[in-house]
Amino acid sequence: MDYTGLKLKSANFPGKPGVYIMKNTDGGIIYIGKAKNLKNRVKSYFTEKKSLKTDFLVRNIEDIDIIITKTEQEALLLENNLIKKWKPKYNIDLKDGKTYPVIRITNDVYPGIFRTRRIVFDGSLYYGPFPGARQIDTYLKLIDKIFPLRKCRGKLKKREHPCLNYYIGRCLSPCTGRIGKNEYNGMVEQIKKLLSGKGEDLIKEMKTGMLKASENLDFEEAAKLRDNINAVKFIQNRQYIVDFDTESRDYIGFGSKGCLFTFVILQMREGKLIGRETFHADSYADEQETFYHFIFQYYSQTQNLPRLIYIPEPVNTDQMNALMSQLKSPLIIKTPRRGRHLQTLLMALENAGESLNLRLSKHNRSGALETLKEALGMAVIPRRIEGFDIAHLAGEFTVASMVSFKNGLPDKKSYRRFKIRSLKGKIDDFEAMREVLARRYTRVINEKIDKPDLILVDGGKGQLGAAKEILDSLGLKSIDIAGLAKKNEEIFIPEKNEPIILDKDSDALRLLQHIRDESHRFANTFHQKLRKKSLLHSELTEIPGIGKKRSIILLKEYKSIKDIKAHKPEEISKKTGFSLTLSARVISRLSELHSRKKVEE
Repeated sequence: MDYTGLKLKSANFPGKPGVYIMKNTDGGIIYIGKAKNLKNRVKSYFTEKKSLKTDFLVRNIEDIDIIITKTEQEALLLENNLIKKWKPKYNIDLKDGKTYPVIRITNDVYPGIFRTRRIVFDGSLYYGPFPGARQIDTYLKLIDKIFPLRKCRGKLKKREHPCLNYYIGRCLSPCTGRIGKNEYNGMVEQIKKLLSGKGEDLIKEMKTGMLKASENLDFEEAAKLRDNINAVKFIQNRQYIVDFDTESRDYIGFGSKGCLFTFVILQMREGKLIGRETFHADSYADEQETFYHFIFQYYSQTQNLPRLIYIPEPVNTDQMNALMSQLKSPLIIKTPRRGRHLQTLLMALENAGESLNLRLSKHNRSGALETLKEALGMAVIPRRIEGFDIAHLAGEFTVASMVSFKNGLPDKKSYRRFKIRSLKGKIDDFEAMREVLARRYTRVINEKIDKPDLILVDGGKGQLGAAKEILDSLGLKSIDIAGLAKKNEEIFIPEKNEPIILDKDSDALRLLQHIRDESHRFANTFHQKLRKKSLLHSELTEIPGIGKKRSIILLKEYKSIKDIKAHKPEEISKKTGFSLTLSARVISRLSELHSRKKVEE
């Protein structure tokens, strides 16, 4: 592209600190950045050597405006305000990466508490994440027993009469005024202490209350507080990672690849690891700038602030102090070089790296599907692909497999296998393919099952032609179909005589190979199972008194010859209904057969 106009414009920018605002052809703001020297910073975008992500951003720039500030720190604060206002496409956009459930305390006059996976930055407090819903429900059950907050969701509505939860002791009915705001929120504060890892403080308060209740001869209240103390201790004992340092702190690890960033925050409170936050972001700024924006965005939206933050690399103190001055309480930022703080930070970095790899894997799969769509000339991205293969041994035990991939990943619950009925001992892979596709897609039509976007058969033009013939006869011409020939990894589609050749390192080709190999594995596994079962039948039917029906009974009860031989005649007789004599004969003959085979070998 010709950037002459933008180069000339940036050459006239002043060498002063400020903010630059990049716009697209529609005049929309796509990126906002800050600079110590506007002229030099903006000119750097139009040099010949650019990273891929910078090149992608520059190709979308039509115009650039600037705002001059007195200092670089003022530029930083202005940049943050403008980003929050305009939310440009190519600035950092945090996406919560949680897969675990968390506990939410709502930001209401009378807060509610419940489990959620959805994070809403509305002033609510979140605690966790927890390994699974079962553990979090255990916590909530105990909290509900000790602190019966309201169960209704949304804004609290005034009522004349309390609901059923009040009468069964699960709510103190703030909606009818049966509990005051101060008393209710006092309970909420105690829950916050518990979930923030400050359970010892809560236990001390409860013990004081229990002693007072005993002195006042209120033994029922004292017993209740005793039970509550035990419940809190149970929750405290479930916090596994402890380092005996009560100072609240966060450890931030991050990983990046191109414009993709992943951040992980490990939260230590009262010496215990109480949670892990994961965030994904797309950013076209450099690593340090992206990191600054992440810290500011995250902590400006967080209520439960720590005192210390540990990060992998030192930051520009002036810039970070300018950002921190915007927060409601000061944060101390450190970079550990040794000891337990470094070990915990390395754990955060490892978690961030793993999370980034998972994201990259998903990103690569999306790219592979997009490439596949373009290479095969498809109208849609092949989100659902079904792959077929045939397996037999000299025409015997001919079977077919169908594997299903969804968004580039195996969908094993949708796998199917077929015994081929039409060949009767003949070797004809084309006819076998016709049969399996006819059976599969007749059922798809009749039962209104979702159709795949792409069908992949193992083979070249012959297999593809047989498959296409069946699809056309069923009126399924709209489904795309391809064949993958193993010899040169050539891809054949009906519309082209010449094969499509993808680069050997192409993610799209790797995906097709994965589907082909998986269908091959699934077909062979079924084929071997049938062969083994047939061999067992033949060995059993050689025993006098054991015919086809009785061999089936044996194989239903026992998985193998070895399994049968491991049992006593009395046990076999009881399970199968055979006579004791016949059961003993089965074990004896199988042992003889096994000994004979060993001698022959």
